[in-house]
Amino acid sequence: MMPKLFSYGTLQQENVQLATFGRTLAGQRDQLAGYVQTEIAISDPEVVAASGKTHHPILVFTGLPTDHVSGTVFDITDAELAQADEYEVDDYQRIAVTMASGTQAWVYVDARQDISHEVA
Repeated sequence: MMPKLFSYGTLQQENVQLATFGRTLAGQRDQLAGYVQTEIAISDPEVVAASGKTHHPILVFTGLPTDHVSGTVFDITDAELAQADEYEVDDYQRIAVTMASGTQAWVYVDARQDISHEVA
């Protein structure tokens, strides 16, 4: 089974997908509950060049069922998941989550926040 990756930000951009994976990704719209989206400044010049943006969205865990973030769940390969790990800067950490649809997916969230209490 291919891994699934939930993107709420720049990995939804075609130019970022081409630069990161060498192809455009197919996906389905979905939502993740218990998070809010904010922004973080990006200083990595390669990431800024790929996205064209100096600030990227980032997710912060709230645990509130009324908070949710919309995005796209993509089917990717294990190699592409490793490429996504390389693309994301150290401010992000990859965790497993359950989407509103019930789909299990990986997502990148704020690494500065302790989320050890969360269960995917």
